[in-house]
Amino acid sequence: MAFQASCPACGAQVLFKTGSAVVVVCESCNSVVARTDRGVEDVGKVADVVESGSPLDVNLRGTYLGVAFELTGRAQLGHAAGGFWDEWYAAFADGRWGWLAEAQGRFYLTFQIQVPAPNALPSFDSLQLGQQVWAIPAQAPPVVAEKGTAQALAAEGEIPYLLRPGEVYAYADLSGQGGAFATLDYGEQPPLVFTGREVALEELGLADARRTREREPQQVAAAQLNCPNCGGPLELRAPDRAERVTCPNCGSLLDVNQGRLSYLKTLERKGPAPSIPLGATAEFEGRPQTVIGFVVRSVEFEGVRYFWQEYLLYNPATGFRWLVESDGHWSYVRAVPPGEVVEAGKAAIYGGKTFKVFQDATARVEYVEGEFYWKVSVGELARATDYVAPPLMLSKEVPIVPGASGRRGALQAEEVNWSLGAYTPLKEIERKFNVSLPTPTTVAPNQPWPHKKIYAYWLLLLVAAFFVGLFTLVFASRATVFTQSYTLQPTPTPTPASPALPGATPTDADGGSEKAQVIFTDPISLRGRRNIRVTGRANVENNWLYVEGDLINEQTGLIQQFELPIEYYYGVEDGEAWSEGDREQTVYLPALPEGKYTMRLEAQWENWNQAAPPQFSVRVEQGVPRLWNLLLVLILLSVVPLLFGWRHLQFNRRRWADSAFSPYRVGDGDNSDD
Repeated sequence: MAFQASCPACGAQVLFKTGSAVVVVCESCNSVVARTDRGVEDVGKVADVVESGSPLDVNLRGTYLGVAFELTGRAQLGHAAGGFWDEWYAAFADGRWGWLAEAQGRFYLTFQIQVPAPNALPSFDSLQLGQQVWAIPAQAPPVVAEKGTAQALAAEGEIPYLLRPGEVYAYADLSGQGGAFATLDYGEQPPLVFTGREVALEELGLADARRTREREPQQVAAAQLNCPNCGGPLELRAPDRAERVTCPNCGSLLDVNQGRLSYLKTLERKGPAPSIPLGATAEFEGRPQTVIGFVVRSVEFEGVRYFWQEYLLYNPATGFRWLVESDGHWSYVRAVPPGEVVEAGKAAIYGGKTFKVFQDATARVEYVEGEFYWKVSVGELARATDYVAPPLMLSKEVPIVPGASGRRGALQAEEVNWSLGAYTPLKEIERKFNVSLPTPTTVAPNQPWPHKKIYAYWLLLLVAAFFVGLFTLVFASRATVFTQSYTLQPTPTPTPASPALPGATPTDADGGSEKAQVIFTDPISLRGRRNIRVTGRANVENNWLYVEGDLINEQTGLIQQFELPIEYYYGVEDGEAWSEGDREQTVYLPALPEGKYTMRLEAQWENWNQAAPPQFSVRVEQGVPRLWNLLLVLILLSVVPLLFGWRHLQFNRRRWADSAFSPYRVGDGDNSDD
C-alpha cells in the first residue's frame, strides 16, 4: 500500500509507493527518509546520483521469467579500487525484491535467500579468493571472486533496506558456473545471502531501454576538461566511468572525481609509444569499440624484464574490453566469470577446454596513458598466471596491495579477475584501425599453427584412399589367364625312340644330385595395363624346387623374367616339431603390353625319389590388387603432412621456448601440445 509523509528535513512530500520499501530519497533535499513503526525518520543526506550512462532508470517496468517488476530506486556504491557501481532495486509482482547490480556494462540479478545453515557461512576475515562456499545451495558451489568494503555514496527512489549515507559495509561476491552469481552482505551477522545470475537486458524485457538510451545524445559521450597541471585541454571519452586519466600535453597522471581533476604526478614514458592512437575506433563483437587507454606492463625473468602493451577499449553498451600486444602479436580480451574456471594443477579448464599453464609471474605497470576505470598507478603489481590453448589464452590476475591494512572502516578490496584472450591476426588489426604495424618474428603463446587444415585434408585423403583400395581389393575384376600342372623328370637327349615330353625341351641328365627341365607353355593372352601374378606350387618334402621363368612376347620378343624358389623342410627336434619354407610361392609382375606371350619355365631340383617325381603347377592371373600398393599410396599421401608435422613440432618448441612450464624440457611432463 502507498504511504505518503512529509520529509523530516525539508517538509516536502515523500511517497512510499511500494508497501515493502524501507526508505525513500526525498527529491527536494536528498534526505534518506526511513519508515518506522513510529512514522518517518531522517537517516541523513546522500549526494546526487552521478550520470553513469546506464540504460536503466527509476520507474522502468520489465518482466523476468514471466513475473512483472518495476525499478523503484537505485544506490551508487563506492568501490575500494575507485569508481562506483549502480545497484537497482526491482519490486516484483509476486512480492519479492530483486537486486540488479550494474557494473562495467554487465548486469547481475539476485534475490535474498535463506540458507539451510547460516552459521556455516564463512566469516569475512576467513574468506580466501577462489574459495568454494559450500553453505550456499547450488549444483556446483560458487567461488569467492571478490571481497571488500563498499560505501553508500548516492541514492534515489525507493529502496528495500535501511540505507545509511556514507556507511561502509563488507561484502563478498561469488561466481558460479553457467553465469551464476551470489553476494554475501556482511552488514549483518550471520551475513545476508543473495543468489542469482548474470542477465541480459533482453531477458528482463528492457532491451528497448538500451536501444532508446543509445539513440539519445548522451552528455557522457565525451567531456572537455583542462589539465590542472599545465592547463592544456583533454577529452574524457568515458567520463562516467573514468577514475584515472593522463594529460596528453604534459604527461601528468590525474585523478578523476565525478568530472573534477586533481594532479597526482608527472609520468616518465617507459616502453614504446602506442601503435594505435587513443580515440581510434574499430568494430569488435558487432559494436564500435574506442581506444581510451594505453598501458605498458612488464614481468621479469632471470634478471631480464619483458614488456608488453595493453589497449583499453570502451563501448557504453558492452563495457570494457582489451587489446593486448606482445612482440607484435595481438589478442582481443574480455572478462570471464571466475566461477566458470577450474584450476587443476598446471592446467585450467574453461568452457570444456583445457588450458596449459604458460607463465606465472608478478606483472608491473610501467606506464599509462589515456583514461581508466580503476585508480591505476605506475608500479601497480599483480600476480599474473597465463594458460594457453591456441588460439585462446586464459589469464588470471590477483592485484598485489603492499601493506593492505584490512581495516573494516576504510574502503578495501581483494579480487581475482579471469579473462579470455583470442589471438587476432596482425592484418585484421591493421585493417580495423587503418594502421601499419611491425611484423612479428616470434611465436606467440596463443598463436595457432597456421597450417592446421592440412591435417584434416590429409585425413580425408587417407580415408578416401583406404576405402578405394579396400573396394579394389574386394571387388577387383581379377582373371586367371593360364593354369597348368606338370610332372617333372629329367629328360635325356631325345632320340627317335625316346621323344621329349610334350612341351618340353631336352636337357642333360647326367645322373648327378641336381636335375633340370625346361618347359614352354602354349600361348597366353595378356591384356594391357593390368598387373600379373604368377603362382607356382610343388609337392616338396624336405626338398627344394627352383624355377626361372620368362614371359616372351611372340610379336616383339619382349621378355619379362621372374623366379619362383620353392622349398619346404620339417622335422622334430628335442621333441618339438618344426617347419620352414612353403610349398607355394607367388611373384607379382608389372603390366605388360597387350598381346600373345609364351612362358618359358626352367625347373631345377634336388635328387628326387624316383617313385615320387616332382609335381609342379603354375597359375597366371591378371588384375590382382595388392595390399602393398595401398600401403604405398597411404605412405606417399603422408609425406607432405609429415613434413608439416615436423615444422609444427618446431613451431610449438618456439612457442614454449620462454616458458618455465615448457613440456619440451626434460623432466617437465609430457611433450604433447596442440
